[in-house]
Amino acid sequence: MPIDITMPALSPTMEEGKLAKWHVKEGDSVSSGDVIAEIETDKATMEVEAVDEGKIGKILVDEGTDNVKVNAVIAVLLQEGEDASAIDFAAPAPKSEAPKAEAPKAEETKAEEPKTEAAPAPAAKAETPKPAPAPAKSAGDRVFASPLAKRLAKEAGIDIAAISGTGPKGRVIKVDVEAAKSGKTPLKATASAPSAAPAGAAMAGGLSKAQVLAMYEEGTYELVPADGMRKTIAARLTESKQTVPHFYLTVDCKIDALLAAREQINATAPKNKDGKPEFKLSVNDFVMKAWAVALQRVPTANATWAGDSILYHKRSDVAVAVAIPGGLFTPVVKSCDTKTLREISEAVKDLATRARNKKLMPHEYQGGASAVSNLGMFGIKDFAAVINPPHGTILAVGVGEERVYPDKGEIKIGQFMTCTLSCDHRSVDGALGAEVLGVFKGLIENPVMMLA
Repeated sequence: MPIDITMPALSPTMEEGKLAKWHVKEGDSVSSGDVIAEIETDKATMEVEAVDEGKIGKILVDEGTDNVKVNAVIAVLLQEGEDASAIDFAAPAPKSEAPKAEAPKAEETKAEEPKTEAAPAPAAKAETPKPAPAPAKSAGDRVFASPLAKRLAKEAGIDIAAISGTGPKGRVIKVDVEAAKSGKTPLKATASAPSAAPAGAAMAGGLSKAQVLAMYEEGTYELVPADGMRKTIAARLTESKQTVPHFYLTVDCKIDALLAAREQINATAPKNKDGKPEFKLSVNDFVMKAWAVALQRVPTANATWAGDSILYHKRSDVAVAVAIPGGLFTPVVKSCDTKTLREISEAVKDLATRARNKKLMPHEYQGGASAVSNLGMFGIKDFAAVINPPHGTILAVGVGEERVYPDKGEIKIGQFMTCTLSCDHRSVDGALGAEVLGVFKGLIENPVMMLA
């Protein structure tokens, strides 16, 4: 009996992904463990291995297909002695929700015509069936579109009323939305855009829909649909700012001793066969270590909110923000407090490299109670970072710079770094946040104390 190859769930929260590449073609024989495809999620590109052996009988999802649902059938594997005639072509399609959503077409079309009963219902309340809510209206006229087209237009941020429909009776269908997204078909400057929202009503980006349509027609901007990573960032951080009660605490840390220790350690690093140092510590390695140790010394700050309870984490698993083109990752350094500075340095470099190549495994960017975001290398003096749920805190680190400061009546010059701690007030109160930040400041200013 043929075996269905389904879209795997690469993480507990994954609902859909992109079938980036096939490593096999129809007719190829595969064995258990062979890499057959690459799946791209919002966070990573991962290889999919064959579970059973056999021959690829039918590929149902083409390379480059987006939004393939988890557990959707993407290919069919034939076992020994079977041929293509054994394949059940009635197997569920990868995007089976589209046909289901199209089912009400006939009823929806009938509902727009005379307001008579399409089919008498036994219930007395269902005398006149109400038409499905329209996505937009133009001078009282309804804009007709398939449910799939409505969803795709909404995800792309395009007003469905501005798309020319090529379906039955001018209905907007999937291909129309895709043509509008790619720019092959220009959007209509219809009255439906302002009627859906008043001309002065602002969109999420600050412009009204009428203004966006005008700019589109003038060719003054390019509309680029958000990819999976950007959508995830937008959703998670919007949720964070709307639901997590942030507050912020800022300290200035004197880092002369840290810089001296870093220089001394780097100077004594052994050389490899090419004569280059085997490691080179960064200021961020010291920050990661100090913050992880601080969370251990103030364990009640190593906490996350869990709805009706607080989770106190026993390990200091600290995430580090890594910028990549189009977004960022937050891979987690596990048990960061128990690692040496060199081990932290190697772990961060390895995670950052694989993050930029989208080669991280889900368990490597999930978990932890806190994170560190360092923009010092960009010359940023200070900033307040947004907490990445479900974390309870995030430490924002600015650039180290020379400043003048008073010391027992004398004016001196030293190197300082501003750090701002964002806290989730549900799990970390003000005094608690101040306590853990004070411990961190002491460790940064006296790095030898990290070893105590």
